[in-house]
Amino acid sequence: MDLYALRNVFKFVSTIGMALSVFFFTVILVGWIYDENMQQFIYFDSILFFVNAVVFLLLKKHTMKLSIKGGILSVNLIWILLGVAGAIPFMLYTEVTFADAFFESVSGFTTTGATIFSDIESLPKSILYLRSLTHWLGGMGIIVLGVGLFSLINPSGSMTLFKAESTGIKMEKITPKVKDTAIRLWGIYILFTLIDAVALKVAGMSFFDAINHAFSTISTGGFSTKNASLGYYDSSLIVWITTFFMILSGINFLAHLKLFSSGRFDGYKREEVIWYLGIFIVLSLLLGSADIVIDKDNQFHAFTHSFFTIASVLTTTGFATLDYAQWGHVAITVIFIAMLIGGNAGSTAGGVKVIRYIVLFKNITLQFKKILHPNAVVGVFIDGQRTSSQTISSTTGFIVLFVMTNMLITLYLFAQGFDAMTAVSTAVATVGNIGPGFSLTGPSENYAFFSDVNKMVLSMAMIVGRLEFYTVFLLFSRDFWKKF
Repeated sequence: MDLYALRNVFKFVSTIGMALSVFFFTVILVGWIYDENMQQFIYFDSILFFVNAVVFLLLKKHTMKLSIKGGILSVNLIWILLGVAGAIPFMLYTEVTFADAFFESVSGFTTTGATIFSDIESLPKSILYLRSLTHWLGGMGIIVLGVGLFSLINPSGSMTLFKAESTGIKMEKITPKVKDTAIRLWGIYILFTLIDAVALKVAGMSFFDAINHAFSTISTGGFSTKNASLGYYDSSLIVWITTFFMILSGINFLAHLKLFSSGRFDGYKREEVIWYLGIFIVLSLLLGSADIVIDKDNQFHAFTHSFFTIASVLTTTGFATLDYAQWGHVAITVIFIAMLIGGNAGSTAGGVKVIRYIVLFKNITLQFKKILHPNAVVGVFIDGQRTSSQTISSTTGFIVLFVMTNMLITLYLFAQGFDAMTAVSTAVATVGNIGPGFSLTGPSENYAFFSDVNKMVLSMAMIVGRLEFYTVFLLFSRDFWKKF
């Protein structure tokens, strides 16, 4: 790697580091409001800002132009920076190891929502807010924020970072400049957060809880300020409000942007959105019906919690109102299907994404047609447009990497002595950025029992899943480092 490329990477990473320290300042404000001792956090945040500012100023005159390789390396370094920077406050204000703190931080920024804390309500308000803030920043993507900052330094190279973080699915630009698209997306993201917070406050939450849960909902993260998650409130209204905003956040934000920018609803008419909503409704009805038939629950209660649970799992949010692991094998099967699907591309949700399944199944159908009609000229069409062979190959490769990564994590955990359900569901829950799994990592449990080594492995699994495999695994390719 040449010196010019290194300067590119470090200048961009330092920019993100400074931005992160500015957002962390709001944690200090929360601590002051609730009369908590924030001296250690002030020292930490000042050092974080100072170190990154020094690096940035040393490279101030350097004209930055990231290549695709530089963007990929930057993205990986940023996620390690986020994990470490987010871990330090947990170590300062709670009695946890670095592995615990790093796991919690990575879980926050990747919007996974898995936690190592058993008694969440005993944590300081500032730390509860920090957990939710990591979700909120990671939800829209620290990289989208970075594109806006990066464009101020190098207006021509912003698309590199979009390509580096989200591979395999084409990124659509609504505005001529990616910076403008990023800023408008953040505007919608903030608007949804405010509306959700107000609705939750009106529904009965405290102001603090409403803000925190809005952060976790719009980011599809899942951290709560209560041990029992949303089940603490015992409110159907809060459950339905959260269900609505989880589903809304699982839709491609570019569809929302089209609506707010030009009043066009065509973004919601795309195949992926239609299939996503259809899958949500069908799985919710199946889960609710199973609850009514098997557990003899009343219809309103059954469908309230079934729609909420499927929304939570499908969008990889991870909130819980009840321990769905106790609902029987039919319910677990339905929920596990939702875990394997995910939300829309371009949303804050994790998982495989609905669009990739559409491409996969249409390609399988295409192969059937080719076998039956060898001379026919056919293709894969999404929303009336022909899908390129490159996109089909990339999508297939992504799904293979998703399966292989889950298999590796599953086999690793099984070899550590965990039961099959814990191993499989934990792998899917971390790689898919979902949070809760089944058995030992079910919705009423946490990840504290894992060893430090296992927590670091699962932290890496969350990062790999958040960066959608290619971006991380490319670092292990010999070709990646040639002529960097």
